[in-house]
Order: sequence, then structure tokens, then C-alpha cells
Amino acid sequence: MHMESGPVNQNEARRRPGVERVYRNNEIAVLWEPKLCIHAGNCFRGLPDVFQPESRPWVKVDVAMADKIANVVMTCPTGALHFERLDGGPQEPQPTETTIDARPNGPLYMRGKIRITGPGGQLIREDTRLALCRCGHSENKPFCDGSHRRAGFRTAKPPEASG
Repeated sequence: MHMESGPVNQNEARRRPGVERVYRNNEIAVLWEPKLCIHAGNCFRGLPDVFQPESRPWVKVDVAMADKIANVVMTCPTGALHFERLDGGPQEPQPTETTIDARPNGPLYMRGKIRITGPGGQLIREDTRLALCRCGHSENKPFCDGSHRRAGFRTAKPPEASG
């Protein structure tokens, strides 16, 4: 396994927002953006031998087949994890529709062809999976940073359907 990192001192790199990590072998590269990760847990529940948050490196791409790793990476709701197939295997497909899933007491999970722009049309992010803040407490707006848990954010129960 080969791991790429920008700074030489990796402990310092973990504390800086925006640092990206790439974990690769000859078949797949797994890209991780910590600033988007809210620890939803789909990765380590899906492949606990590959995704081990308490270990360093925490992504072990050599212990599972690239297809399995790719399938689990695509379940990451925040876009913090992506992959690139290096062995000619299928890349992540582009969704045909955009969906928004309002999570109970949490963020808006978006899937699709998503383009977020700021003032003057400045591109903020273009992705296929994102978690957007709806509690108002994120320090990484418009993205969720998990602050809803600390803030005690609660959503109202949807009204019962009549019929």
C-alpha cells in the first residue's frame, strides 16, 4: 500500500482542515477529505477490515478486493470518501437524478450532480455526494461538520399522512 500526504509531519496535517489523503495500491486509490467527514460510519461498518478509524493509516486498501472497497466508498453520504480505479475497473457512476434525504436530527444528504456556488457564481464544490448543514452550527458551512450533535439539534416529526 502506498499513502500520499502533503505535509511531512502527518500529525500536524491531521489538525489542518482541507488536508486530503490518498491510500492506494495497484488496483484502487481511496481519497479522503477530512473536512467533509462527519463520521457517519458507513465505511467502517461496511468493511471494518479496510476502514479502521483508530489505526494509522486508517484505510487499508490491501485487505479487500477493489470492487468491495469501491462499493463501500460509494455509500459515504458526505463525499469525504471517493475512489479512483487504477486497474481498469468501473469508476464511480454519475447519478441520473438528484435526491435530498433530510436525516432525522441531522444534515441534508444530497446525491446527484451537485454544484454549489457562492456570491458572484464562485464555485464552492462540485460533487456527487454531500452532507449540508441544516442546524446552523457548522463551522464548515454550507457543509455539515457534525455540530448538530453537540448543539442538540432536533427535527420535528413529520405530520402523519392522512388517508
